[in-house]
Amino acid sequence: MIENIIILGLISSAVYALLSIGFTLVYGVANVINMAHGVLFMLGAYMFYFFGPLGFFELDLIVALILAIIVVGIAGATIYRLMIHPVVEDALASIVVTLGAAMIVQQIIYIVFGGAHRAVPPFTSGSIIILGVPVTYSKLIALGVSLALIAITAIFIAKAKIGKAMRAVSQDREVAMLMGINTTRLYILTMAMSASLASIAGIFIASSTTQVAEPHMWLHPLGMAFAIVILGGLGSIKGTVIGAFIVGYAETAVTTLIPGGSFLRGAVALAIMVAVLLLRPKGLFGKRIELEE
Repeated sequence: MIENIIILGLISSAVYALLSIGFTLVYGVANVINMAHGVLFMLGAYMFYFFGPLGFFELDLIVALILAIIVVGIAGATIYRLMIHPVVEDALASIVVTLGAAMIVQQIIYIVFGGAHRAVPPFTSGSIIILGVPVTYSKLIALGVSLALIAITAIFIAKAKIGKAMRAVSQDREVAMLMGINTTRLYILTMAMSASLASIAGIFIASSTTQVAEPHMWLHPLGMAFAIVILGGLGSIKGTVIGAFIVGYAETAVTTLIPGGSFLRGAVALAIMVAVLLLRPKGLFGKRIELEE
């Protein structure tokens, strides 16, 4: 039982971290709480189905993955440019607008795909026994890719020229603009990156766990991402990763140890978030905006 928690908790935590990094990235750079993040997660799963072997185009899984990421990245950039940019200076308005964007995307999904579940194929079949726990190869792929992308994102922000520009804008937007940084273009790029990371998380969860895409699958990921970034400290990538592992392992422990614990998954994340906020109102690594090197 402990082995189950260790192995399955690691996989869940890594994918949650990948999902939540995109959420905290947009806040850290643009100071926007993106309530449409969950539907971008969902859209990734639907686009993977749409392009994949069970969908309209019947393409190879890797090709479908790449196309899905590109489409969702463009969708995220479009949402920013058309809906968030006009109100980016107003935090409350941006929350309302992104929530509206989430509703619009969900309705488009209903119109195009209907309300029925769509089957999402795993990347590969088969499983392996790790510490006595059977783990599918699809979940191992999700774990490996998630950890790799988390590391790549951290290195990109620390070392790349665009990453340094993101850190500069997160620390002082006015000074960054005086230095010649085009903040609008940077915000659009950040939103595209965030959407792409969310889509990858959505694809991996749909292909390795649920194996379906459905129009309401964005609500739980949005709640998880929100709880994780608040727990870790809004804008802190380090805090987001640590918060994801805390929530991921806590959720796995509850679902493993308590009969019917799957119904408590969302409540566990929120309970941990509230408990931490009562002790540390800004989260574990809370600063107003903190994109670390």
